[in-house]
Amino acid sequence: MTSSRSGAKSLAVLAGCALLVLTACGHGGADPRSGDFRTASLAEGARLVITTQGGVRVVGTDGDHVTVDGSVLAHGDDGDGDTYTLDLPCDEADDRARDNCGGMPLVRVPAGVTLTVRARNAGIDVSDVRGGLSLSTVNGDVTVQDAGTKDARQHLVTRNGSVRATGLKGAGVEAETVNGDVDLGCATAPDTLSGVTRNGSARVTLPAGAPPYTTEAHTVNGRSTSDVPVAERSDHAHRLTLRTVNGDTEVRRG
Repeated sequence: MTSSRSGAKSLAVLAGCALLVLTACGHGGADPRSGDFRTASLAEGARLVITTQGGVRVVGTDGDHVTVDGSVLAHGDDGDGDTYTLDLPCDEADDRARDNCGGMPLVRVPAGVTLTVRARNAGIDVSDVRGGLSLSTVNGDVTVQDAGTKDARQHLVTRNGSVRATGLKGAGVEAETVNGDVDLGCATAPDTLSGVTRNGSARVTLPAGAPPYTTEAHTVNGRSTSDVPVAERSDHAHRLTLRTVNGDTEVRRG
């Protein structure tokens, strides 16, 4: 019985290494005494979840590893095998974790990974990440540059801060805040796009050759402008919604 159980454990470990090659599986980069994360190889299509009580800067790479700088304290957990969670702990009493508290530690992410970031009391800055994005923070901006893919859904949310994107690609885009602007520059024409705020303006720039859209734009204290052709009522392929209370709405092709 002991031999059988040992064999089963060995197979499980080997299977885990095949999908997600961790430093703990003999690929180096982590201090085995501390359990600190340094690098992991993520399979294409995997989901990476980054959690932090501060902010984070995420940059896409051409490699197949997710990495953090040597000065960043991080802990990794491969969970169910398809999702890898990277936690950037905040502890004011720990010199190693202090920079994570309201700071912007750097994480590098391979292409083809779906990225989820949950932050607080600081911003999220994402650039050159090729995949689906689900980014949320409170008391900070969400900023995206040259990221996403044309077939993915992008979800960008903050509460007290602005959502700003340039070169954003996605089949569906949702951006939301309460106190701040929503300013989206799209590199591809999404099927659906929603930009919602309460105290701020909602602006969208679509590619020059963007098709007609069914557009709903609402504001109470502001003005609404658009130079995008209006789709026929029977055409529901492209829909765009902008809402605010105190601010302008603007849709244009650039």
